Amino acid sequence: MKNRNIVFTRKDTAEVVDRPMPEVEAGEVLVRLVRSCVSAGTERANVTGVPDNAVGIFNTYPDDRITWPRQGGYSSSGVVEEVGAGVSSVKRGDRVAVSWSVHSNFVAVPEKQVYPIPDGVSFELAALSHISTFPMAALRKCRLEMGESALVMGQGILGQLAVVLLKAAGAVPVIAADPVAAKRERALELGADCAFDPLAEGFAEQVRSVTDLSRKAIWNRVDDRGAKVAIEVTGCGPALSTVLDAVAPFARVALLGCTRDSNFTINYYRKVHGRGVTLIGAHTLARPDAESANGWWTTRDDALAFLRLLAHGRLNLPGFVAEVHPVSDAPAVYSRLAQGGAFPVVQFDWEV
Repeated sequence: MKNRNIVFTRKDTAEVVDRPMPEVEAGEVLVRLVRSCVSAGTERANVTGVPDNAVGIFNTYPDDRITWPRQGGYSSSGVVEEVGAGVSSVKRGDRVAVSWSVHSNFVAVPEKQVYPIPDGVSFELAALSHISTFPMAALRKCRLEMGESALVMGQGILGQLAVVLLKAAGAVPVIAADPVAAKRERALELGADCAFDPLAEGFAEQVRSVTDLSRKAIWNRVDDRGAKVAIEVTGCGPALSTVLDAVAPFARVALLGCTRDSNFTINYYRKVHGRGVTLIGAHTLARPDAESANGWWTTRDDALAFLRLLAHGRLNLPGFVAEVHPVSDAPAVYSRLAQGGAFPVVQFDWEV
């Protein structure tokens, strides 16, 4: 039986190669993938060979030397083909979502990384489960409260999911920011209350204006306009600086984007220290492994929460996935991704 894999074989190059079928160990589940998601930011960095600053997700040495081959594709869905000894939560034939998979026709993963898909939830949406846990963790760490304003900087797949999750969590207004007009329009379709160009003159004042509750005039308070919570998804230093200009005093800012380039400076005294702003590291690996707590949930619990929200109709994701490609298109898809620029939400269909 063939086991097709999408592999980054060298810089800027993806190939479809056959690899051996994975062996199923005790406590593991063999899944035949149906859909896998492209995580554009992470996979662009890895197909182009950008170091991960020794965070250690992909194949790099501690000194950030790049190694090949490497694979992406950590968020997927499929059907259980086989279970190892001791597995009890799923059985052969079950539809499941998968965390920390790769772009591969068949994957064997620990049982805790496999989640039953509720009835009525498609493979397409279930494949978003793992990647949805990234913005979900950022929201939890910010301790968002109902009725608070929220800003999302960047409208790639993580930013779009952040908009949808913030709306479901009761943030108001939800403000999306992206320099690409089409992405701002898409954010509004997904439920953002407003969408602004962060490169436009007066961006920070736009954000402050839509969060103005006019309390200063009533209570003679200091100017506390601006977003109370912000999710920075771009991983770009200047974008973080712009976010800090648009948040309120005492705001909480989640650093969800992977800022691999440390070569930038911020006026921390004026933008962070003096205004009491909290910066929160929101890398998805910075979470508990086994036990959820207030604001700090495990990957598994967040993924199951996302699936429950889908099953109960609490998330509005019409046409969220913009492109679905057969696996044979992978070389062209990653060539386009490596070139940079705006990139849509893309999935691979492993049944074609």
